[in-house]
Amino acid sequence: MTAVWIRDPLGILATAAERGIVVDGGRIVELVPKGGEPATPGVAMFDASRHVVLPGLINTHHHFYQTLTRATPAALDRTLFPWLQALYPIWAKLTPDLLDAAVTVAMAELLLSGCTTTADHHYVFPAGLEHAIDIEAAAAQRIGIRVVLSRGSMNLSQRDGGLPPDSVVQDEDTILADSERLIARYHDSSPAAMVQIGLAPCSPFSVTASLMRATAALAERTGVRLHTHLAETADEDAFCRARFGYRPLDYLEHCGWLTNRTWLAHGIHFDAKEVARLARAGTCVTHCPCSNQMLASGTCPVCDMEQAGVSVGLGVDGSASNNASNLIQEVRAAFLLQRARYGAEKVSHLDALRWATEGSAACIGRPELGRIAVGMQADLALFALDALRFSGALDPIAALIVCGADRADRVMVAGRWVVEDGTIPGLDIAALIRRHSAATHLLHAV
Repeated sequence: MTAVWIRDPLGILATAAERGIVVDGGRIVELVPKGGEPATPGVAMFDASRHVVLPGLINTHHHFYQTLTRATPAALDRTLFPWLQALYPIWAKLTPDLLDAAVTVAMAELLLSGCTTTADHHYVFPAGLEHAIDIEAAAAQRIGIRVVLSRGSMNLSQRDGGLPPDSVVQDEDTILADSERLIARYHDSSPAAMVQIGLAPCSPFSVTASLMRATAALAERTGVRLHTHLAETADEDAFCRARFGYRPLDYLEHCGWLTNRTWLAHGIHFDAKEVARLARAGTCVTHCPCSNQMLASGTCPVCDMEQAGVSVGLGVDGSASNNASNLIQEVRAAFLLQRARYGAEKVSHLDALRWATEGSAACIGRPELGRIAVGMQADLALFALDALRFSGALDPIAALIVCGADRADRVMVAGRWVVEDGTIPGLDIAALIRRHSAATHLLHAV
């Protein structure tokens, strides 16, 4: 690939790069300051004078398969436990073809929102869907997005005192064997990795302590990261106290999970002492503002966490609770929710962008992502400010958040354009919508 100078942006989230950046070999090789010219010889030029340039946004919590259960009537206006109980029987009917449609929609929607790296947490494995993570890996390669595919799991069904029905759980030996298979086949630990694998037992109310401990040991042995839902609802706290005799974080530590290898989704119901323990352990937290508001679960204390030394990222969560896979909109939601909690002086648009970039990179253990700097991976999101909502905006970076950007014009992953002029080259969106809509109706058919 020829070196490219992304030239003279309208705004850029970087210092000493007023004239843009040079990308070569999949990395950022040069920042061009005000009044400067590239030192790199023979560069091609991309005129970015219409664009605000951000580091590629990073989504650290999602459930791709849930794009098939958006706005499901039986799950509307419910809190987490009854919401899950309404949806588990529907998810139990997933097939490989249905999952592929769901995954493709989620990844495409994320790319178009400026997201260049996404984690997914897939934990539903009904009979016939044993190779769900392989389906996701193939879709990511087609779309061109970086992924951390967390091999989720559930082995504590209703008959054993858990929440999920028997039809969507697996036994511990099956889960661990497939986890090892996926790590061996897909996990790339290099800085340029396009696919990585994480291990992700779903939640304290859907897995056994034995599986939690065995998964932590496997992650330690193979060098992959750990992910789970934790401290999302008061019901979860009550479940953990009744079943295990611990609050959720105590239970996590008891199972060997309170480490710098772990990132947790939600983190709403931690107290101040628990936040300090997270910081000492180096455990990260993903804030999911839209989902938390939709399910009325509460609000993650993001500023308290950051002040204590906890790295915080952002996640769109599943489309059945969020009903969208749009990360730049999630940035705005986080900005507004946390500003309402802490005050206008404590939360700026730059804080919210940091959560979706550097904070999210910390969650998934990818320090080479999330910043525009020499040596970083060339993952970029370029937004045009030519829509009516931006008319008259004076600060171009702030405008993305306060005026409500919802779609990137250009997206680059590993130095390659994967979104051009607001479209994904080679992907027929109209055909994808038809396919996905048909899959949704098939899944919901009695």
